[in-house]
Amino acid sequence: MVEKAKKHLKEKEGIVVSDKMEKTIVVRVDRRTRHPIYGKVMNLSKKYYAHDEKNEAKAGDRVRIIESRPLSRLKRWALLTVISRGEVIEKIENEPEVIA
Repeated sequence: MVEKAKKHLKEKEGIVVSDKMEKTIVVRVDRRTRHPIYGKVMNLSKKYYAHDEKNEAKAGDRVRIIESRPLSRLKRWALLTVISRGEVIEKIENEPEVIA
């Protein structure tokens, strides 16, 4: 019997910017590249929709996502692991506004 070669699936690391959907997170992946003409280093980012079956990732978390089959119109990635938990910044209710 011939063994099938395992596909090498792409992995990316980024920060969760939204977890408001059911079983879906939006991950921002940042990368640095040089401008082809001017040579300036630019910070570029792209957002990926990823499947989160257990709803374990929260906004601000650093996560690793892996390529998967298309799950919907936008989702082509799945959550692999949560690398580190981010700080949760919540708006404090009943705080008076400061007008300067």
